[in-house]
Parts: sequence; C-alpha cells; structure tokens
Amino acid sequence: MTDRKDELAENLAKVERRIAAACAAAGRSRDEVTLIVVTKTYPASDVRILAELGVRHVAENRDQDAAPKAADCSDLPLAWHFVGQLQTNKVRSVAGYADFVQSVDRARLVTALSKEVVRQERELGCLIQVALDAGESARGERGGVAPGGVEELAGLVADAPGLRLAGLMTVAPLTGEYAGRQRAAFERLMDLSTDLRRAHPAANMVSAGMSADLEEAVAAGATHVRVGTAVLGVRPRLG
Repeated sequence: MTDRKDELAENLAKVERRIAAACAAAGRSRDEVTLIVVTKTYPASDVRILAELGVRHVAENRDQDAAPKAADCSDLPLAWHFVGQLQTNKVRSVAGYADFVQSVDRARLVTALSKEVVRQERELGCLIQVALDAGESARGERGGVAPGGVEELAGLVADAPGLRLAGLMTVAPLTGEYAGRQRAAFERLMDLSTDLRRAHPAANMVSAGMSADLEEAVAAGATHVRVGTAVLGVRPRLG
C-alpha cells in the first residue's frame, strides 16, 4: 500500500505540474482548472489513496464498476462524475451515487434522470456531451449530441426537475474535421460554451482534455480535465 501511495503521489505531482504550467502559459490562474481523476478499472483502495492525497473529484464510465466503488467509498469527501455513455436501464443506479453526469446526449436520458433523482430526492449536475465528429443533427461515435442540438437539449435539462445544467463536455474526436486537432476541437467547445452561457449563465463547466491532451484543453479554456492513465498508470486490459 505504501508503494502504491508513493506511486500515485508521484504521478499526481507530475500531472499537477503539467496543469500549473499549462495555466501559466495560458495566462490563467491554477485554481481555474479542476482535476478529475478517472479511476475506471482501478479498485476502491486506489480511490481511498487518492482521497488521502487530496483528490476531490473522481470519474467512472461503467456503472457496474462505479456503483460498488462509490458504495465502498461513500464515507470519503468526493464528487463522483459519470462520464461514459449511459443507457436508460442504468439510470436508477447512477442517479444514486453520481454528483454529475457528463454524458447527457438525448432527451430520453434527460427524462429518465429527472424522474429518478426526484424519486431519490437528490439533485444531479448535468453536462451536455458534445460530439464534434457528428453532423449538425447526428450523434457521435462515442456518444454525444451534435453542436446543432446543444441548445435544445440544454433547455430540456434546465427545465427538468432535479437536474442542474452544469455545462458542456467533449472527447477529442478520432474522425471528422477535428481528428488530430485537439486544440481546435476544444476551442470549438469553448465557443459553444459561450453561446450556452448567454441563455444559462450558471452552466459554466467545460470538461475537456485527458492525459494526452490536457494542455490543449487548458489553453482553450477548459474548467475541468479528466485524467486517468497519467495518474493511475496504464490500465489493465479488460477481459
């Protein structure tokens, strides 16, 4: 356990230096960017170590992994972010532990989340996942709504009981006009965020950037970066 804590502490320190340097290069204050550690495939024991090391935001993308881990760590002062594609049959479970769902991308999911958090007497922060590899009205390969669908979906979230419209999220696309152009993709997300905040001023979260491209996300203006491998190491292959 001590070896693992030392390893995670060293990795966190490296990531912290990267974020701080990226903020400095962009003329931003370090406290403008929140680190979310993506703990998928790693055990609850790692989450506990991360909490001891000061991490306050963790993310998961599969409910079957996240639900027991969140239960095991329910005593910790953590905010849980669900970042994977979310099927409606998993909504009841996810709504029980998530503080944020960053992958809201269709009206049916908004309705299901709202119904469930009202039933559980909780509030849930929602980010619209934007698919920059989609046409103006399609969905992306890894989920997400096309830029042209953001306004309508945001309105549905904002009006839904129990849900709070928190902002936007994207994953740098592997295909389409932004493939290999992470900085341009994240700048497009920032433009969409500016448009969104005209109608919804409190929806100011911009979640973008991962281990390989967090610098580009910070330079573009992201408020949250989602880092897994750079903190926890290369993930074990799922069977």
